[in-house]
Formats: sequence, C-alpha cells, structure tokens
Amino acid sequence: MVSNIRWTSSSRRRRAGIAPPSAPERAKPLRWLASGLMQTARAAFAEPYALTVERHAVTIPLLPKALDGFRIVHLSDVHHSPLTGREQIERAVRIANNLQPDIIALTGDYVSHERQYAAPCAEMMGRLKARCGVFAVLGNHDHWTDAALVTDLFKAEGIRMLTNEGMRFEDSGESFWLAGVDDTMVGLEDLDLALAGSRAGEAKLLLAHNPLVLRRAARAGVDLVLAGHTHGGQVTWRSETSRSGRPRRRLLRGLGRQGNTQIYVSRGLGTVVLPIRYGCLPEVALLELRCGGGQKDF
Repeated sequence: MVSNIRWTSSSRRRRAGIAPPSAPERAKPLRWLASGLMQTARAAFAEPYALTVERHAVTIPLLPKALDGFRIVHLSDVHHSPLTGREQIERAVRIANNLQPDIIALTGDYVSHERQYAAPCAEMMGRLKARCGVFAVLGNHDHWTDAALVTDLFKAEGIRMLTNEGMRFEDSGESFWLAGVDDTMVGLEDLDLALAGSRAGEAKLLLAHNPLVLRRAARAGVDLVLAGHTHGGQVTWRSETSRSGRPRRRLLRGLGRQGNTQIYVSRGLGTVVLPIRYGCLPEVALLELRCGGGQKDF
C-alpha cells in the first residue's frame, strides 16, 4: 500500500534525528538584520557631521614654475538650511582658513530653497580667508532661491562672483586664466564667454557648479575644472570603480579626467531632501597645483 503521508521538513528532521531549531535560533537572522539596519541608520545620521579634509596634488603642465605649489581650498554645496546648520558651516570655514590657501574656490548651492538663509550663509562665507581672495559661482539651488540676492550678498562680503566671466589671475609675477560659469541645469552656462580673452598657451582653471561642463571644457582646452552638485552621491553603496577597476562612467566625486582636462568633483558640505549621508563624508578639499612631475596625494 502506498502511503499518502507528506513528509514536512520537521518530520524529516525527526526521521534524521535532527532536532528542529529553537525559537531563539529562528529569530537570529531577524536580529542580525535589525542590528545591521540600526547601525546603518546611525552612521547615515552621523556622517553629515564627520567633515574630512581631502588633499590632492594636481599637475598642470602649463602652470608657470613660479606658481608651483599654489594651494586652492575648494568648498561646494553648503546648502545652509534646516538640514545644514551654522555649526557645520562654521567648522568648515575654520578648517579652510587653517589650511592657509592661496585662493578659495566656492562652487555653488549655498542655500537650498529659503531666502532667509542667504544672508547668514554669505556672512559665514565672508569669514573665509585666503592670501589672494575668494572666488565663487552659482548653483541651481541658488537660482531656485534667489540668484540676485545671493550674488549681491556675496559681493558685499568681498567674494568675487564669476558669472560667465574670466580674469587673468596674477601672482608672483606669473599668471593663469581663472574663470567661472553660471549653472548648467538652469540653462545659463556660457563657457565661451567665460574663456573670452584667454590665451592658448596659458593654464586655465574653471569653476563650475555642475560637472557636466567637463566635455565642453575639454574641447575648449581648460586644464582643471572644479565642480560640485553631486554631493558625491550623498548615499552611496558602491565604489567609484567597477569590478574591473575602471572608473564608473558617471563621476560623482574626486579626481577625474577627460582627455587633457582634469576635474575635481567635491562631495560638498551639506545635504538635501534628508539630513543623511552614507559612505560619502562631507569634505573640504585642498588642491596643490604642480607644474611638472607626477600626480599624487600629499
């Protein structure tokens, strides 16, 4: 007679002499999952306050020898708002000043949406000190808030706003072309205008909020682009390189290159949407320009 009994996993265990898992054992995977989620959440809410300093040496072949070692502090995406308070920004300002830069470059998104944060942010940015000055461009959030207000407030603090314009920056008897473009996302970028007056044989440094300008900058012969906008991804689960070791197609942060044009994309200071970061610490970048030799961190 054929039995119609259907053996369950527990009955199989009994036949094999294996005791079924106890309730505490069955609960272990859930506890591990809950613990992992709690640790991730704690890290995500803590990271916005864990400011780091990123140091890089960037070789620019056309840089005059007298400017070898020129130091640039790069700050981006401050996003002063209920999500990014004064304490975080003031700490970044102190760190930037202590790095004793030759210039400070600001690449946009100083506020998120509320106009009342523009004046306090400008006042804090006005405390930035560099031997040769502070230079800035606007970001998409500045336009969505009040670009004219942000521009006027920054100018009142002695910050040079480069809005589709450039200048021959002179120091130590030598010079390079320093330019800035308005934001790409709002359709106001004019790279040709920013580079008008530059010479083919001189080094060119471009400030831009959105790194999408890189291809056009490469075609125009720009040597180095400083950008932000991406927040480094803000919440990241993967490295910037693929399994093969190649850089991923979209550069979210750090140093990259298009032909002979290099770009540094800052992870920024602030946050948007939620006050969290994961795998993507806020940063103050210190870039030291070199006129020859290899590229290395310092």
